[in-house]
Amino acid sequence: MTPTPPVSELTTHLGFWLRMVSNHVSHAFAARLADKGVTVAEWSLMRALYDREPTPPSRLADAMGLTRGAVTKLADRLIGKALLARRPSEADGRAQTLALTAAGVALVPELAALADRNDAAFFDLLTAEERQTLRDLLMRMVERGRMTTPPLD
Repeated sequence: MTPTPPVSELTTHLGFWLRMVSNHVSHAFAARLADKGVTVAEWSLMRALYDREPTPPSRLADAMGLTRGAVTKLADRLIGKALLARRPSEADGRAQTLALTAAGVALVPELAALADRNDAAFFDLLTAEERQTLRDLLMRMVERGRMTTPPLD
């Protein structure tokens, strides 16, 4: 009979600790955004549009690593909240573009400040060098794993 290998404890896995931190950071941020009537996914789309001219949904999907369907669903929700507008393209009237409304433009800096405060609440216990090391390690893992889909919710 072959001996059964020992079963590792959950807490011996780095993935357990990454998920622990990620869940707490993400849930806290989602709660802060919910107070403003926006989801994490909606915030991500709004931030992606903030520095852009009116953009076709397909180009936005490519830039964000999302499907066109996902961008359309998010856009529809934000249009319903009067934070985003869908308009005919100036270059091609058959195509459409997405752009933030004045209310959306005004809200993005406020949401970015929430993101900054959320990061500070969790990561200010690390030195600037430790934060940079953590960021570098995570980015290395993302690159090696060819992780392109952003975490939205």
